[in-house]
Amino acid sequence: MIHVTDIAYVRYQAPDLDAMETFLLDFGLHRAARTDDALYMRAGGTDPVVHITQRGPAATLGFGFHAASDDDLVRLAAHLGTGVEDNAEPGGGRCVRFTDPSGFQVEVVHGREAAPPQPARPSIGANPFDRRARRGETVRLQPKPSNVRRLGHVAVLTANFAETRAFYETVLGFKASDTYWVGAPENEIAAFLHCGLGDQWTDHHTIAWIASQDGRTRFDHSAFEVLDLDDLMQGHALLAARGYPHAWGVGRHIQGSQIFDYWRDPFGHKIEHWTDGDLVNDSVPTQAAPLSPNELFQWGPAPTPAFFE
Repeated sequence: MIHVTDIAYVRYQAPDLDAMETFLLDFGLHRAARTDDALYMRAGGTDPVVHITQRGPAATLGFGFHAASDDDLVRLAAHLGTGVEDNAEPGGGRCVRFTDPSGFQVEVVHGREAAPPQPARPSIGANPFDRRARRGETVRLQPKPSNVRRLGHVAVLTANFAETRAFYETVLGFKASDTYWVGAPENEIAAFLHCGLGDQWTDHHTIAWIASQDGRTRFDHSAFEVLDLDDLMQGHALLAARGYPHAWGVGRHIQGSQIFDYWRDPFGHKIEHWTDGDLVNDSVPTQAAPLSPNELFQWGPAPTPAFFE
């Protein structure tokens, strides 16, 4: 077993790279590189690329994860019976490529060259009733894309839930933060998995696996962290003004606690802005809950049936 440290990027396929780039710029990403057949977009942090689109029929292809060391790549390759390759995509470094039990293309990468961080305003200090810290300062914002800082997680629907979850836990070191069940607690149909990093605090989930109810395997959504609530709402206003399809939000989830806002890209893929999520480590007990539409959010509008398509 190795322990991946974070998600690196998501990989999509789309027939029109111009349309995808225009949307992602409005969403708050930045072009890292582009070829005739692929678009590479980065966020404001140091990852050289967080969103890859290859030219072709619309599809969700896979994702990459960060390894802690090159030794992890060597051990993973030996376990999977494959090799460690040079990474020819932006950032370079080395990677191990494989297909997971759900059929997704996965790369575990290490040694990529960091990108210079994009400038960002400080997060806005709030003045809640019991903790008024912003004194003598005003808040003045203009409509603009959200300042996306990083890729946070991907949620994936799979027709092979049990085997896929076991693979990610036993081979890549993920741990369950929360699970959903239907009918009886032993009938688990979703698992929110965090990187198993011992005492180190990490996102509540880096990947979430959900049993597909229609037999199709695909992304449910990819999710990108923004500066704060004001930044999320700035992006919301701009995306709405430009006529992009809104999928759900704004609201606050239960599992993970994120404030969320979901949109659809020009090819129907769901993509999320989020902020203010939970942190966990391996000492935090796994929680289990029955799945229902009301179990998905604490406040905000209810999801429509179209959200689940």
